[in-house]
Amino acid sequence: MTLPRMHFDAARAADPLSAFAPRPAELWLEVGFGGGEHARAQAAAHPEAGLIACEVFINGLCALLSRLVPEGGEASAPVPGNLRIWDQDARVLIRALPDACLDRLFLLFPDPWPKARHVKRRFVHPGLLPEIARVLKPGAEWRIASDDPTYQAWVAEVLAAQDFFAGPPPATVRPDGWPPTRYEAKALAAGRAPLYWAVRHRLSG
Repeated sequence: MTLPRMHFDAARAADPLSAFAPRPAELWLEVGFGGGEHARAQAAAHPEAGLIACEVFINGLCALLSRLVPEGGEASAPVPGNLRIWDQDARVLIRALPDACLDRLFLLFPDPWPKARHVKRRFVHPGLLPEIARVLKPGAEWRIASDDPTYQAWVAEVLAAQDFFAGPPPATVRPDGWPPTRYEAKALAAGRAPLYWAVRHRLSG
């Protein structure tokens, strides 16, 4: 089976780079990889970085794994040495990671959780920002994208009220180096306008 061969073992959380072969120079984390298009593209384009891709939904896991190995090769086909999968809540993993271990963080087109009673489930949340800042190296980049107006306004509000991260206003066109995703294509086809944030962890937060 492919997933057990690529699964990020929680026992490696104290030294996450040890989960990759060969040991990479950087550690990246993607929260909610959807169909996996972005994770696959980043892993292929950046062999020097170890990427932990997080997704709890089985459809997304199957979409990524089916594109990584051919049918019938689940147990033996080669898999990327610099890509690992976490199939539980990303917040659990983040809390287990050591301080200042991440060089880059991705949050692309997350569920907006539009209802007021679900706001606490949003990954961009004032209560989670200190923990996110803890695991990011000083100067590390956090990329956020959303096509949902409610979530866009929320991200802008949360980022304006904190001192952990700084960056320019969001871009209205996907910047260079941001691989496209199937969800982004659907949003654009439906006439929704994504925003793309690239903020960096301040040297002191």
